[in-house]
Amino acid sequence: MRLPEKIHQVLRIPKLTRARTVSALAVAVVADGLQLLLGPFGWVFGDQIIDAVTMLLVSWLIGFHWLLLPSFALELIPLVDELPTWTACVVAVITLRRRGEKMPPG
Repeated sequence: MRLPEKIHQVLRIPKLTRARTVSALAVAVVADGLQLLLGPFGWVFGDQIIDAVTMLLVSWLIGFHWLLLPSFALELIPLVDELPTWTACVVAVITLRRRGEKMPPG
């Protein structure tokens, strides 16, 4: 398999099933909950590890979307990571993907 094929396979957009949608939402809610429990100070790099794992899992479950990048960047700002940004982002991406699936091509 050539490199462009591997990149395409990694960045593919999977079909949104109920299981993938619920799993992505669960990952986002758990990540936001953990960060809320850690408090504004958190552990050393604990919040960043949670954010990296969340980004990877959500991208694997519902596919990469550009809206995930600002959420990841916002989570690096202290006190902003207390907001449920992952949950809001996952809901937005799922809504956009479903709307895109319903629209006829062209």
